[in-house]
Amino acid sequence: MNLRRLFSGPRSSAAVPGSPAADDAVLQVTLEEFDFSASSKLPAAQIRDLGALRWLHAGESVILFGPVGVGKTRIAQALGHMAIRQGGHVRFAKTSRVLADLAGGHADRTWDKRLHELVRFDVLILDDFAMRQLNATQADDLYELVSARQGKSLIITSNRSPSDWYPLFPNPVVAESLLDRVINTSHQVIMNGPSYRPNKRPRNGS
Repeated sequence: MNLRRLFSGPRSSAAVPGSPAADDAVLQVTLEEFDFSASSKLPAAQIRDLGALRWLHAGESVILFGPVGVGKTRIAQALGHMAIRQGGHVRFAKTSRVLADLAGGHADRTWDKRLHELVRFDVLILDDFAMRQLNATQADDLYELVSARQGKSLIITSNRSPSDWYPLFPNPVVAESLLDRVINTSHQVIMNGPSYRPNKRPRNGS
C-alpha cells in the first residue's frame, strides 16, 4: 500500500513518515495510541467505528465538538492519519489560517487557485471551527469552499455545538445554506470529559 500522501497546513507540507517534509506533530497521532481511558465520557465505540472510514468512502464528513482540551484535534488528526494509510490525500489546518489564506487570494487575485488547492484533497480537516464571529467575506469564502467540496469529506473540530454556529454568520441565508450542507452530511461526535492535555504533559524525572 502506498502511504506517501500529502498531509499539510498553510505553514507546512508533509507526507507519511520517511518523507523529508514529514510533520511529526501530526503524523505521530494515531487512533490506536489514543488513550480512551482518560475519560469514561468519551464515545470510544463511535470514534473507533469512524476509524473504519466508511464515512470517507461515502463522501460524508465528521464533526467533533465539545469543551477545550478533550482531544478533538488529536482524534481529527488520527482519523486523517487513517485516511492516509488507506491512500487518501489529507490536509490539516486551523480554520482561521484557511480563511486568512483565502483572504490573501482576494488581495493578490489568486483566490481561485487557493480554493482549488483546498478542494483537491480527499479529506480537509478544519480545526477550531466557529471560534469567533465571521465577517461577510469570510462567510462567503467558507460557503464557496464547502460548495466546491461537495461530495468530499471534511473533519471539523469545534468548541461549540453545531446549533450554535448559525449566529456567527452575518447573513442568515448564507449560514443556513452552508451549515445545512455540512451538518446534514456529517457524523456528529460529542466529546465531553476532563482535559486530555494533562495526560500528555512531560513527566519530570525518570
